[in-house]
Amino acid sequence: MDYLSTRANAPAADFENVLLAGLAPDGGLYMPARWPQFAPGEIAAFRGKAYSEVAAAVMARFTGAVFSEADLRALAADAYGGFDHRDVAPIVQVGEEDWILELFHGPTLAFKDFAMQVLGRMFGAVLGRRGERLTIIAATSGDTGAAAIYALTACDRVDIVVLHPEGRVSDVQRRMMTTVDAPNVCNIAVKGAFDDCQAIVKDLFADRAFAETARLSGVNSINWARLAAQTVYYVTAHAALAEENETVSFVVPTGNFGDVFAGYAAKRMGLPIKRLGVATNANDILHRALTAGDYVPAAVAPTRSPSMDIQVASNFERLLFEALDRDGAALRAMMEAFKNTRAMHLDDNIRARMATDFASFAVSEAETLAEIKRHHAETGALIDPHTAVGRRAARALRETGALAGKVVALSTAHPAKFPDAVEQATGVRPDLPPAFADLFDRPETVLTAPADAKAVKTLILKHLEHRSGR
Repeated sequence: MDYLSTRANAPAADFENVLLAGLAPDGGLYMPARWPQFAPGEIAAFRGKAYSEVAAAVMARFTGAVFSEADLRALAADAYGGFDHRDVAPIVQVGEEDWILELFHGPTLAFKDFAMQVLGRMFGAVLGRRGERLTIIAATSGDTGAAAIYALTACDRVDIVVLHPEGRVSDVQRRMMTTVDAPNVCNIAVKGAFDDCQAIVKDLFADRAFAETARLSGVNSINWARLAAQTVYYVTAHAALAEENETVSFVVPTGNFGDVFAGYAAKRMGLPIKRLGVATNANDILHRALTAGDYVPAAVAPTRSPSMDIQVASNFERLLFEALDRDGAALRAMMEAFKNTRAMHLDDNIRARMATDFASFAVSEAETLAEIKRHHAETGALIDPHTAVGRRAARALRETGALAGKVVALSTAHPAKFPDAVEQATGVRPDLPPAFADLFDRPETVLTAPADAKAVKTLILKHLEHRSGR
């Protein structure tokens, strides 16, 4: 399996180099040179199989010779063995044709664990046989950072640096990152929004001298390996509730477009997905782009669903690449213009092509709280604000006719990660699982920096110098 850069100005790479590099050297994102395909009857045959077995079978199509399916079976069994539900990604019916896919049963209670637990083991295996070290740098709007830290602290060939926007993640999200006592972890609170953190990461990758000296790699969803791992739960959900060729729609609360693009990848592989619902909060650039062609960032509005408080969605570049018939030169020109003007308008042809696969809906803060309250009153269960955005969007898109038939909303985080919002909506404060019962008693370790790449680079170099003993 070869991978190409969306900007068509970098050599092809295999899965191992895509995993280690994260971002292509021309600033583009790696994409499979061709979409692998499921064989007839294969999806139905996944029904009843262990999640780790399905993960190995699906991911083998992306890894090529780098990991055999046998390697992946062992790796996935280890990665998902610590999840607290036997089904790993259970699917719960909440209406006649409506389901919730629970993706919060991993070690940090969020969907990011599905990819990170696999990536951590992949990094360990590849770096071990190459005898190399890496510095992993991640920008997080709340969940990626903790998932990456929990996946990589045991990897002695990796240092991990996590940037989060100061004051713009929940207290639980922050403490899951800053209370981990491990010498290879460096947490940096950036005085800005997630988009600032993301821009700093891209600037550091673009600084080729620094990137090579620090041996930078990434685990944000710019890294294709993340999305490859996330395609799996779309497959297991479909196998669990649909007939072999029956179409199912999925609604995904998303800010950076990675999770929903994983669903698109599964569809391109042959999974019978009717449509993908893009659910946004008040930071609605994706909704504006898909419905009006207006891809113009506004100021980031803090919300009760902070993991979606994003105005520049990195993975949207991958969808643009597909909508442009993989014309990397055309995409490169669009992204350069966007970098200079901070505005992009999608013409009717591009929007029409996207509308074949995607529908969208923006959910207000009042609607988010109302959905948490409604869901609790009707089912007795608590959901977090991100899941509420997905559920409200699913209901709205069904009402408008944009979605029909079986619809699955992705539940991306445990309600206890956002206790204030849940309590405000329902009067019930969700408890953290026993593993985190003492989370607020643990000491925190975190550095602070302005929203400036040079300042962050200085902190990273100091961390690496301390680690090397110089």
